[in-house]
Amino acid sequence: MDGAPQPEVHRSPVLPAGVEEGWRALVAATPGGSWFMTPDWVLSWWETMGADLPPGAAEVAVWRGPGGAVEAVAPLLHTRLRLHPRAPVSAPCVTLLGSGAGAADHCGLPSLPGRRADVREWLAQRGRGASLWLPNVDPGQTGLLPSGVRTVERFPCPRADLSAGVDALGSRQFRADVRRYGRKLAAAGVSFRWVPPGEAGPELLDEVMRLHLLRRAALGRPTTFDAARRPLHHRLLERSAGGSGPGRGPALLVASSGGEVVGGLYGFLWGDTFAYYQIGWDPAWAPLRLGTAVIAEAMRACAGRGVRTFDFLRGTEPYKYRFGAVDRHDLGLLLPRGAGGALLGLRQRVRARRSAAGPAADGRADRS
Repeated sequence: MDGAPQPEVHRSPVLPAGVEEGWRALVAATPGGSWFMTPDWVLSWWETMGADLPPGAAEVAVWRGPGGAVEAVAPLLHTRLRLHPRAPVSAPCVTLLGSGAGAADHCGLPSLPGRRADVREWLAQRGRGASLWLPNVDPGQTGLLPSGVRTVERFPCPRADLSAGVDALGSRQFRADVRRYGRKLAAAGVSFRWVPPGEAGPELLDEVMRLHLLRRAALGRPTTFDAARRPLHHRLLERSAGGSGPGRGPALLVASSGGEVVGGLYGFLWGDTFAYYQIGWDPAWAPLRLGTAVIAEAMRACAGRGVRTFDFLRGTEPYKYRFGAVDRHDLGLLLPRGAGGALLGLRQRVRARRSAAGPAADGRADRS
């Protein structure tokens, strides 16, 4: 690497003391830094979804400065990407650890400005012999990437600005409708409560997942928020309870009736942003628009706690825009190498055309 400073490379999710704390602080200082860039998400994914990876497939490169301060982190996965869900054809690639369909948005490589060249050189070196595929990357990350990387996909990620309060969002008629839904639900005995980071247990998350699966079954639509993902989200709760930082991590808005959970919204609080990940609610409450009310109450709870951005994450479902959300875009970035890279480029062009034809049914998305 022509004398570029070499990072320490960890091939286990158990990192030396101080690295996780330094990593979090680095993400907090990185413009566009998100929960999905933190060690809480990346290492939890590695410990659960990546538990059966072959040795050496996953790695976390860490650059340190004077005194051991963490100055850049590059979590990578060496894998093969299926070209089509129904075709047993794949191409080798290097991607971001913890990224992928139904998983993380706003991914990236947290780095201080002075370390960007080192990260760029490292990525170029690690990608030799395999294409570099970086999905759902925050646009501010492009300065970290090797030459030849091109944008092959754009992922709309609507978000609402809460700085003026929830009552300033959406049309006047929609706000009146939401207030009416709230009054009817209150009359029917439904109450709402916010469960902050560090206080949610796995049983409560399991209830939200159960309601989510019930709702998806009623719609006849698949989802990736299911039993296969449960270990990941339980691990996220454990890390949050163990100290990922005050006011950071998984949080929920829960709707109850008669002592039973009838709806819930699950997401991640990081800085002044709440990332809404999933929702679940009993379809029996559909006539009273419980799903819409759960989202509205979650936004109100966030605004009341100083959160400025309610991030709806990937997907262009119409209900997001009724809440006043405005698109920002994550990028799908590809540095193709060899014949496999050409096939990956073709795959992404097909996906981009399909996305342009209409909203994709993302496995994480739900409807209010």
